[in-house]
Amino acid sequence: MVIALIACGVMAISGINPWLVLVLLVVWSGSLILAAVTPPPAAPPPRRSAFSEASISELIEHSSTPLLMTNRNRVSIANEAARRVLGNHIIDQDVRVAFRHPEAVALLQRDGPGSATIHGLARRKDIYLMNRQVMDERFAIIELVNQTTEAQVSRAHTDFVANASHELRTPLASIIGYVETLQDDGDSVPQATRKKFLDTIQAEATRLQSLVSDLMSLSRVEAEKHEEPDEQVALKQLIETAARDAAGLERNAQIAFDCTEDVVVQGDERQLEQLVRNLVDNALKYGAPGAVVSISLDRPEANRARLRVTDQGEGIAPEHLPFLTRRFYRTDPGRSRAYGGTGLGLAIVKHIVERHRGLLDISSELGRGTTVEIRLPISLSA
Repeated sequence: MVIALIACGVMAISGINPWLVLVLLVVWSGSLILAAVTPPPAAPPPRRSAFSEASISELIEHSSTPLLMTNRNRVSIANEAARRVLGNHIIDQDVRVAFRHPEAVALLQRDGPGSATIHGLARRKDIYLMNRQVMDERFAIIELVNQTTEAQVSRAHTDFVANASHELRTPLASIIGYVETLQDDGDSVPQATRKKFLDTIQAEATRLQSLVSDLMSLSRVEAEKHEEPDEQVALKQLIETAARDAAGLERNAQIAFDCTEDVVVQGDERQLEQLVRNLVDNALKYGAPGAVVSISLDRPEANRARLRVTDQGEGIAPEHLPFLTRRFYRTDPGRSRAYGGTGLGLAIVKHIVERHRGLLDISSELGRGTTVEIRLPISLSA
């Protein structure tokens, strides 16, 4: 009020209507009083997270990548893929106990995020990349990236290059050695020895040619492995022709055919011919001298044709059977090289069968021979 009276006196001296000033002051003071008695607006409620643990669990449950969420070092969420790797019991378990791996535990004990490569997490040959991301002082996310297949492919490529180099180096070394001998001592080498050297060079060169041919065939088959063939192929005539080509005229009498029923499959004619030639060639190489190789074609199932190639050789020990389709695998390396084998025949057969969506089975009994059985789906259009 004192301030209002002083203001009115000042305005009167200045020639301004003091009653107007008084009205303005009253309005201003009233707004101040109203502001003083009006309570301040309530603070907005804290925002709640749009995702609860239940919704996060539902969100990641069907991811193919193993994912876990920890709450103060205890596993609160683990999706189906994670439970498949670590077990269903890991929920609410201490995450260090759930992993039970030194490198994983070392990563979990860090304060911040990080990653580590874990060998043998679920199985002995498994390789996982473990990534850990810290969300806050309570929560952390763990991701497991399976790198087992990549490591196996890399190892297979390395082994393949090493084996191929070894297989190529052996005949090349023999050829070079005999050629150098003939060049250095050609005049003094007896004619019989010279002929022996030249025969060896020719045999090693032929073996080298076969190896390069098989390597190229394997490369082509693997490149086309995921392309479904679309030709209509009648198997009976193809099997008989390819088997005689593999045997040659001098060995034709050693083959017995039992192809009573012709069937048509959807396939690649060139690859199916190669499959039959490889099987018959192996049977003739490793069968007993003069023994018959039996080839049969039938239809034991409504939708599958069955090709069987049986020799009467020494047979194969059971411990070798799971590895016969590996590249360059030989049960008897010396004998295989003596017959000109490259160690790639059954590997090529396996890839051809896989491309044709078929099944391959090898059974053998020591002293009684070996049977290779191929089952191929019959063409529906035929």
